[in-house]
Amino acid sequence: MSTGTQMLISISFQKLRIFILAFLMNVAGLSYGQSLQDIQNVKVDELSDAQIEQLIRRAESSGMSEMQLEAMARERGMPPAEIRKLTQRIQMLRSGNAEGIKARKNQGQTQRQVIENGVNQNDVFDSLRQADPYYDLSPKQKKIFGFTLFHNKELNFNPNLNLPTPDNYILGTGDQLLVDVFGASQQSLDLTVSPEGTVFIPNIGPINVGGATIQAVRSRLKNSLQQIYSGLGGPNPNTFLQIRVGNIRSIQVTMAGELRIPGSYTMPSFANVFNALYQAGGPNENGSFRNIQVYRDNSLVGEVDIYAFLVEGSQDGNIILQDNDVVIVPPARTRVELEGPVRRPGIFEIKPGESVEDLISFAGGFNSNAYRELLTVRRTTEQEMRVDNVFSRDFDTFAIKDGDFFIVDSILERYENRAQVSGAVFRPGEFAIEEGMSLEELLRMAGGLRGDAFTERVSLYRTNPDFTMGIITINLRAILAGEEADIPLKREDILHVPSIYDLKEEYYVQISGEINRTGVYQYAEKMTVGDLIAKAKGFKESATSANIEIARRVKGNVEGDIAQIINISIDPDLKISEEEKNINLQPFDHVFVRQSPGFQREKVVEVEGEVFYPGEYALEKRDERISDVLNRAGGLNQFAYPKGATLIRRTEFFETKEEEELKLDQLESLLKNMEREDNVENTESEKELIKRLEARVALLKEERMKNETGTAGQEMESFSEDRYQFLEGADSSVMEIATRDKELIGIELDKILQKPGSKYDIILQEGDIISIPKELQTVRMRGEVLYPTTARYDEARSFRNYISRAGGFTERARKSRSYVVYANGDVKRTNSLLFFSFFPKLEPGAEIIVPRKPEREPMSVQAWIGMASSLATLVILIDRVRR
Repeated sequence: MSTGTQMLISISFQKLRIFILAFLMNVAGLSYGQSLQDIQNVKVDELSDAQIEQLIRRAESSGMSEMQLEAMARERGMPPAEIRKLTQRIQMLRSGNAEGIKARKNQGQTQRQVIENGVNQNDVFDSLRQADPYYDLSPKQKKIFGFTLFHNKELNFNPNLNLPTPDNYILGTGDQLLVDVFGASQQSLDLTVSPEGTVFIPNIGPINVGGATIQAVRSRLKNSLQQIYSGLGGPNPNTFLQIRVGNIRSIQVTMAGELRIPGSYTMPSFANVFNALYQAGGPNENGSFRNIQVYRDNSLVGEVDIYAFLVEGSQDGNIILQDNDVVIVPPARTRVELEGPVRRPGIFEIKPGESVEDLISFAGGFNSNAYRELLTVRRTTEQEMRVDNVFSRDFDTFAIKDGDFFIVDSILERYENRAQVSGAVFRPGEFAIEEGMSLEELLRMAGGLRGDAFTERVSLYRTNPDFTMGIITINLRAILAGEEADIPLKREDILHVPSIYDLKEEYYVQISGEINRTGVYQYAEKMTVGDLIAKAKGFKESATSANIEIARRVKGNVEGDIAQIINISIDPDLKISEEEKNINLQPFDHVFVRQSPGFQREKVVEVEGEVFYPGEYALEKRDERISDVLNRAGGLNQFAYPKGATLIRRTEFFETKEEEELKLDQLESLLKNMEREDNVENTESEKELIKRLEARVALLKEERMKNETGTAGQEMESFSEDRYQFLEGADSSVMEIATRDKELIGIELDKILQKPGSKYDIILQEGDIISIPKELQTVRMRGEVLYPTTARYDEARSFRNYISRAGGFTERARKSRSYVVYANGDVKRTNSLLFFSFFPKLEPGAEIIVPRKPEREPMSVQAWIGMASSLATLVILIDRVRR
């Protein structure tokens, strides 16, 4: 980085504007005498980093003050957007990110995207400008009506050069005049207005057009060309004339007065006053928007009122400028401020003769919530402030003074004729009341009382003069019956008619047990048990209708009874019976439907392995045993190994599906199987069944979501928690075994087959699995042996022989606690007598387990000291006894 850039680091951000303004004089080789349009057309994105660094060096040696540089900037008029871009470039050079700029410039991008590791101060400003296009304006400038007109990027007042030449356009020196003759004769002429104000037509000579309008010149040329083209004249012309301006000349206009960027501007001759104001940035904070004056040859030729454009869209007075015209924006004479609920609050300029009515019109009129009868005015006198009131009748006559501050108030947030009704009426809400209106009339407007209205005690809330709330308790029944006088209403009265259901507990009945949809249901008068069961979707298959129990609340009983129990039987098909009709349900009754005593759902066990017919078997009776099921499975085949047979049984940790979940699985399976795969449409009966199945599945899913765990699940969870607490602190292996969802039960299948029904023949439970393996020929060694392995079974080999096959015991082996797990799940441990160990006998499929000795912590120094002290004490005691 150059020396100039390094020096820039020490310059504060506030001084950065000096360098930016210095750019207007020095960058890109522009001289002071170049035109304003050259400065305005400079694109910062097209400048190199070397030019920016040159700017910095020249600024340091310029010796110009900031005020002088700002004055020169106003004369030359560099757009504010380009100044912001230049600021970003300098900041990026300071942070060493110029490479990113070069890359984007080479890609031809004209819009700079500042990319930095940190947060650039200008990035923050640009984001604020995007959120608020008038971010650069002061709060007062934003209030001035019309000030943002010349700061709106979406509104461009540059002259449109593609429009037809207006008839009032005045020709001047340098204008190109294109003349077309067409019809019976054809001719095109390209004429240029000379410094003398004439154009030269061959065969005719010079014609004076300078200072004349296009309309006047058209008439002059037509009269002159008739000498050559006679068809241009006469009652029936056959030749026609058209003229237009080609190249537009430039004019010089001086912008003076209260402008943001006063100076001399070069612009097209089509430019009008608005175009010139836009180039000069519009009036400044003190400038007039209503008395902009145009001088030509030292004479006032017109005045422009921007309010006419802002309020009515009119451009009357927006005259086309001529060369050397002077546009002066004088200071605003009378400015007032208007705030409050109007469409456009702000600061407005008032001309002599205009009234408060005009001021409100400039502000777009009152909002809907404005108080229009009275305005408050704060004004300054010669010595102090004062407040005046302007009534609506005086809006046209009140004399406005400079600096007046008008305040429009809002209407009061109160109702002059409102009464409200709530509760048990057909149309609760707000109603307009008139003088003398009564309670009964208000109820008629509210649609009358509902059937559940409680009329014995109705509350009328009334606002007192001190804004406290009072309540009047009314017997509405007596008023409506004429027994008591009606009550006249007042504004802001609130009548509340309670419902009878607001004053008592909501009635319901409950049903549980063997019902398709248990739960709580709405109570209805004369409801019977059958009605409730029908509403609960009927009996389950397991239900009995002969012993239904009703639990009814006991009221006012002091003898200790909790509930009255009523037993009833009804028709299983829910046909109406006399017994049912004689017992109606009462609110809060709880109906229990019991399971039929003889009902049993099928229970399934499984036989796997070496039998003739392995698979699932339903238990035929409650006391069915292993031998019974094996007989149904065809018995053992020739490959079976009876000594290895095991029974696998679920523990309390096995997660069984609830009845509703099983039913849901069955219905979903049925629904899936109803779908045809042969492109044949379902029959009408099948379609109806599918609808019922879909409805039932949706209902069961809803119930499952509401109640993920039923009563049985909660009991099992409680039982499991008790077991976990019991096992807490146990060895991890013990914990793992104790919490398995299934467990092996050792069985002696040989004895079962020899003596069916004996104590060895276990009664089966649901989910049991009888596993019959093939004949096993191996023995496994696990635990504290040197090389855990599996060896071929040899009847001649002993326990120690197999341990030797595994490399022998490890140093940590607890030999005396070794044990054998047989193929059927039985376990036998090693027995010890004195110094002798008697190891279990091995069979095919057995597994030898050698446990590890428990870890022993070494005795600490304190323990040894304690032991020594105890021994010393013991020796002393023995010695004393001997003496």
